[in-house]
Amino acid sequence: MKALVTILAATALFISTKLNAQEKLNITATVVNVTSNDGKVGFALYDKSNFMAKPIKAENATIENGKSVVTFKEVPAGEYAIICYHDKNNNDQMDFTPQGMPLEDYGTSGNVVSFGPPTFENAKFTVSDKNVSLEIKF
Repeated sequence: MKALVTILAATALFISTKLNAQEKLNITATVVNVTSNDGKVGFALYDKSNFMAKPIKAENATIENGKSVVTFKEVPAGEYAIICYHDKNNNDQMDFTPQGMPLEDYGTSGNVVSFGPPTFENAKFTVSDKNVSLEIKF
């Protein structure tokens, strides 16, 4: 009986630990084609409910040899999208022409190029049971 209780307790602890480990994962996003090392790259993580509004998480990253990398830590399982832009002038915002066209390069986690603003459907990816690594192109 004592052995059975020990086995059940160990199994419950293992399952609990595995579930907790799966709840919070990391997302690493790399922009691979930044046109210069000037400025920084701003990354924003969204879910469907807040897409292009206030991000769940936001980070800035330096640029080295045309690449910029950020890791969003402890992200719960779910569907997400990342939008990033090259903040060439370090003013912490994406700059636009008076007609609304972007002056700075940008990209999304889906790498879909369109003539309008990004959509969640084109940029979404899933976080489930392991860390996610994405390559984004401007």
